[in-house]
Amino acid sequence: MSIYLQHFALQQEPFSIVPDPGFLYPSHQHRQAVAHLKYGLDREGGFILLTGEVGTGKTTLTRTMLQRIPAHVRVAYVLNSKLNETDLLASICDELEISLPKAVDLSFSKICIDALNHNLLESHAEGKKTLIVIEEAQNLSDEVLETLRLLSNLETNTHKLLHILLVGQPELVEILSKQNLRQLNQRVVSRFHLLPLDKAEVSNYINHRLHHAGASGALFDAKSINIIYRLTKGVPRLINLICHQALLAAYSLGLKSISASLVRDAAIEILEGLETSPSNRKRILILLLIGFLVAAIFTITSLKHPFSDHINLYFSKSEIENSTKDVILRDSQGPVESIPNNTIIEQFNPIQIDAEGNSGNLLVTSDIKEVKLLKPFDSLLELWGLRSSEIYTFDEFSAFALDSGLRVERIGDGTINNLVTIDRPGLALIKTDVGISRSRLVIGIEKGIVSLIVNGEVQNFDYETFTNLWSGSFVYLWRPPPAFEILQVDDVNQAAIIWLQDKLSLVNVSESRLITGGRYTAEVQAQIMQFQNQQNILSDGIVGRQTLMRLNQITDQNIPTLGINGS
Repeated sequence: MSIYLQHFALQQEPFSIVPDPGFLYPSHQHRQAVAHLKYGLDREGGFILLTGEVGTGKTTLTRTMLQRIPAHVRVAYVLNSKLNETDLLASICDELEISLPKAVDLSFSKICIDALNHNLLESHAEGKKTLIVIEEAQNLSDEVLETLRLLSNLETNTHKLLHILLVGQPELVEILSKQNLRQLNQRVVSRFHLLPLDKAEVSNYINHRLHHAGASGALFDAKSINIIYRLTKGVPRLINLICHQALLAAYSLGLKSISASLVRDAAIEILEGLETSPSNRKRILILLLIGFLVAAIFTITSLKHPFSDHINLYFSKSEIENSTKDVILRDSQGPVESIPNNTIIEQFNPIQIDAEGNSGNLLVTSDIKEVKLLKPFDSLLELWGLRSSEIYTFDEFSAFALDSGLRVERIGDGTINNLVTIDRPGLALIKTDVGISRSRLVIGIEKGIVSLIVNGEVQNFDYETFTNLWSGSFVYLWRPPPAFEILQVDDVNQAAIIWLQDKLSLVNVSESRLITGGRYTAEVQAQIMQFQNQQNILSDGIVGRQTLMRLNQITDQNIPTLGINGS
C-alpha cells in the first residue's frame, strides 16, 4: 500500500499497474472491444482476436469480460504463451479439470486431444460452452497456432465446440496473415484492435481512477494532464506509472495537488528507466528539458518586469514550438516519433521525418499536401468517394466495401513491382522507428518515390527505405463489373459481357461491337488479347482481375490510382 494514501484521503492505490477490472475506465474503445468480444462468444465457435499496444489495457479488459461471463461458459485461461504443443494441451486440460487416462502406444498430444474432445461433447450436451483464453498470443509458435486450429475443428454435426480468444500485441495480426496460417486467419469470427486513449479520455481516465480510489476531487490540473498525454500518447500503463510517481513527489513535498513541474520530474524518473529505444528516450528528455527552459525564461522575464501587462518573452509561441521540433529532430540519429499537440482521430504513432531532409534516404516534398486525419480504413474508402462510420475492424471494412460495390484484396508478401502492377492506393504495414508495424495509406508511386499518408501529411520515401520499412502486407480496393466472374472462352455471363464490350468500345472507338448472345466468344477474346498486349498484361485472353482493373482505370477517371506513368 502506498504511503501517500492518507495524505490524499484515498482508500486504495489509484494508479497500480495490476490489471484490476474494478478500475477499468469505460472508454468508447473499451466499450467497442467488449461488444466485439461478446459478439464473438455468441457465434458458434471460432477464434476471437483482441490486439493492442503494450499497456493499452488488454489484460484488464479480458479479466473484466471473464468476471461477467455467463455461468454456462467454462474458461481455460492460459497466461504462459511460450509453450510447446504438448505443454499447451496439458495446460488447457488442467484448466478445464480434465483427467488424462493412461494409454499405451499413444502420443501425449493424442491422449490430450481425445480427452478434450470427449469432455467438450459432454459439456455441449449439458448446454455449456467452452472458451480458451491465451494471453501474449504473439509469442505462440506457428506449430502451436496450427494445433489451436486443429482444436477448433472439434465439432458436432451442427456446432463448433470451442471458442478461442487470442490476446496479443499488434504483430499477432501480421503473424496470422502469413500464408501457412491462412486457414486459422479465416476462422477469426471477431477482431478488435485496442487503441490508446485520446486527449479528452486521458483526463477522464485519471479522474475516474482517482474517484474510484476515494478522491473527493481532481488532483491533477489541466496543464499536468496535457503533459501526461503528450508524453504517454494515451497508453494507460505509462499514465499510471507517471501519475503514481507524481503523487509520491507531491506527498514528499507536502502538496495536495499535482502541478506540471511535478509531472515533468516524475516523467524523467519513470521514462528514463523504461526499456525504450535511445532515440525515444532522448526525445522525451529533450522535450522535458525544453519545458524547463521555457518555464525558466518565463520566470526570469516576469521578475524583470513585475508590473508589466505584456510580458515580452524571448520566443513567440510558434518559435518555441518550431525550436522544440528542430532540437528533437537534430538530436536524433534517425526518424523519431512526433508527439501530438491535439487529439488525432487516427490514433496511430506517426513516423516523423527530418524537415530539412537530413535523415538519410528519407525524403519530404516542399509542398506537403494536407489531408483529413482519419483512421486508415476510412481514408482509403474516402479516396473512392465513400464515407464510413464506426469501422474498426478489417471484417467491418470488407463488408462496407462489398456493400458499396468494391472488392477487397490483400497480398501478404508483396514487392514494389506488385504495387506498380496493382496501381491502386492501399494500406501497407509499415514499421515505425520503435519496431511496431502500423497501417499507412500508400497514395502514390512516381520516379522511384513512394508517397504515404502519415499523421495527416504526405511523406515520401525512396524505394530502398520504403522496402526496408514495409512488411510486404498490402490491402487495396477495386471495382469489379456486375456479376463478376473470371471469363474464359465459351463462358456465358451476359451482364459481364455487356460491361466488357462497353469498356472495349471506349478504349478503341473503331472496335466493332460483336454479337455474342452473352457468351465470351473467340472474337471477344481476340479483342481482349489485343488490349492485354497493348497494356503489357499477360496476353492469355482470360479476363481476370488485372485486365478488369486496367479497363476500369482507362475508362473511368474517378478510379483512384497511384499515378504511375501519369495514370
